[in-house]
Amino acid sequence: MPLPIMKKLLAFIAAACFALPVLAEQAPNELVQQVTDEVLDIVQKDRDIQNGNTARIIEMVDQKVLPHFNFTRMTALAVGKDWRKASPQQQQQLAEQFKTLLVRTYANALTSYRNQKVVYKPFRMKPEDTDVLVRTEIQQPGAKPIGLDYSLERKDGGAWKVYDVTVAGISLVTNYRDQFAQEVRSGGIDGLIASISAKNRSLEAGQAQAKK
Repeated sequence: MPLPIMKKLLAFIAAACFALPVLAEQAPNELVQQVTDEVLDIVQKDRDIQNGNTARIIEMVDQKVLPHFNFTRMTALAVGKDWRKASPQQQQQLAEQFKTLLVRTYANALTSYRNQKVVYKPFRMKPEDTDVLVRTEIQQPGAKPIGLDYSLERKDGGAWKVYDVTVAGISLVTNYRDQFAQEVRSGGIDGLIASISAKNRSLEAGQAQAKK
């Protein structure tokens, strides 16, 4: 998927990631809808976000997003079979760097959100289900609707957590897999960690430059 398109679509992902703490027993589709509705309202009213204040957005992400995402599972899926080659320390570093990459990417993308409409698709699940897909659709004037689906899991009766987001049929985590595999082939696990870290520094520098 071209980077500009992915950047715009990530805005919707970012918007749907913020939320006030919710009860563990809340249904996954209700969680997604509550989070999305609340956050889009915040984004539309927060002048700092509308003016591109990435520090403000990152602050919101740190407070609202992280409790609802399983970044270790997301990183393992993105790294693929090479995840098993990493030591526990390397896995922790990878998860932290990948989390930072997604958060900073979301922060950049969220500033482009305006007045798109989110439609929630019918949802069904069995009481015993622990892995579900919540489907939504982004409607934009003058453009085709964009599918935006959330994969959530619940472990040991805990809260539902997102472990993947699929945009227009493309999984966010698998979208990184080929790139990460190439980095591992050329520089090993440490090379991948260094590569993601470099991307994070570049994003941070770009965000700092944008403030000037």
